[in-house]
Amino acid sequence: MDKTGSDSAVRPIRPGSAPGPVPGEKAIMSTSAQPVVQSAAVPATSKTGPAAVSLAVGRSILLPVIGMVMFLALWHAVSYAIQTSLGKLPGPLEVWEQSGNLYQEYRAERAREVNFYLQQEERKAEFVAQNPDQPFVTLKYTGTPTFFDQILTSVKTVATGFLLGVVIAIPLGIVCGLSAQFYAAINPLVQVLRPVSPLAWLPIVTMTVSAMYITQVPGLPKSFVISAFTVMLCCLWPTLINTTIGVSSVSRDRVNVARVLRLGWFTNVRRIVLPSALPMIFAGMRVSLGIGWMVLIATEMLAQNPGLGKFIWDEFQNGSSQSLARIMVAVVVIGIVGFLLDRLMLVAQRRVGWDKQAILR
Repeated sequence: MDKTGSDSAVRPIRPGSAPGPVPGEKAIMSTSAQPVVQSAAVPATSKTGPAAVSLAVGRSILLPVIGMVMFLALWHAVSYAIQTSLGKLPGPLEVWEQSGNLYQEYRAERAREVNFYLQQEERKAEFVAQNPDQPFVTLKYTGTPTFFDQILTSVKTVATGFLLGVVIAIPLGIVCGLSAQFYAAINPLVQVLRPVSPLAWLPIVTMTVSAMYITQVPGLPKSFVISAFTVMLCCLWPTLINTTIGVSSVSRDRVNVARVLRLGWFTNVRRIVLPSALPMIFAGMRVSLGIGWMVLIATEMLAQNPGLGKFIWDEFQNGSSQSLARIMVAVVVIGIVGFLLDRLMLVAQRRVGWDKQAILR
């Protein structure tokens, strides 16, 4: 090594001064150090800046809108290529028109109901004036259920069946998750009953309810009870299985803490088990609610119970030129209601869950 190289290797740097280029190495520093200095001077882009906000808005709003527009365009194009026994397949415009007609039918039916009760009040006033000592028999309006009445009936039915299934599945799943012996005893029965189709449950439920539900409760018709119990039998299994998995997967550290603190069974479940298993429980409940909604529509179609399923079947049997478009309106509404029910479960999970920062989809 020559003298210049040795001097450059041991040249001291004075305190408080920046290290300068070494003599004889000017060319090397110009090619290697210069880009580093320039890159360090460029400020980093903030992830919360206007560009990031615009990108987030585009992903959350624009992309779904683009996807929906493309779907409607494809639906409009395909509708002209498919011919059925009732004419061409209805496109988005025909379906939108029939949705307006269904709303007008709903308003007309409500107007007839109001008129019926007004006339009844007038007759009641005349009757009481002529017969003050005799009671007046008030009649209930029994008009034809409209499309919106059928929607409300289906939502009430699926909510009742789902809640009954949850009330049974969650406590049973907690016991299965905490007791290996109880799980071993009940698991074969669950695995046998879980795959049973709702079409197989429907005749059994219908015969059982018809035999036992003799004295009907006002406001609780037999058809409603049959549909609700069929939904319950088909939607409790996902919640039961997910609850069992969530409870059995609780961290061993938390289990040991509960043992050290000598927590009682109910306190352990409330303080340790449920908070840890809540995400799995809600995942099972979301699946159960979706299954229950699908099962209900099939049950209403087959058993001719009031609801959206019966509306679809009646329109199919009607066979008019507008029936197919009205059926597609019902199909769209079924999808929208199912989506809203799923979003409702997400809202409930955010309100109940302990991890408020968890990403829920």
